Amino acid sequence: MKQQISNAKEKMQKSLNALGNEFASIRAGRANPAVLDKVLVDYYGSPTPINQMSAVSVAEARILVIQPWDRSTLKLIEKAILASDIGINPTNDGSVIRLVFPQLTGDRRKELCKDIKKYGEECKVTIRSIRRDTMDKFKAMKKNSEITEDDMKDCEKKVQDLTDKFCAEVDKAVSAKEKEIMTV
Repeated sequence: MKQQISNAKEKMQKSLNALGNEFASIRAGRANPAVLDKVLVDYYGSPTPINQMSAVSVAEARILVIQPWDRSTLKLIEKAILASDIGINPTNDGSVIRLVFPQLTGDRRKELCKDIKKYGEECKVTIRSIRRDTMDKFKAMKKNSEITEDDMKDCEKKVQDLTDKFCAEVDKAVSAKEKEIMTV
């Protein structure tokens, strides 16, 4: 029983971490190296993340500088950024690539907030399905007389408390990200 509860807790934590990674890739008008995490460069035939082939740093509040260790990869990195969906045009000066993040418009901020809420809801749905699967395991154990009715009720309460805790954390993460997006 404790194993099922700890498994459920671990899966819920992974869902929350995935939500955090998703939020990191949403650009909020400020330079954030995490927006490049999903951009892969075709480097000698294998897709390679930009941060594994260059130094990525924040030069100013809205400027990201990518300095490749091998200058011959500048064009490849530039091409990968243009092909990605981050929506920023890279500026190549022959030694580094600069990404200038534009200020977000009010409409774009509202769109991003809708996306953030959608990601939060998807995460909560995942957490609830983990709860359902765990409850089903307890019901099967009860049916097979492996646990008593009282044990099952106790385990269900623990899993529900876990679910409530993680859903509250998702809500907190969503409101924090919305606040960050809406801050001009």
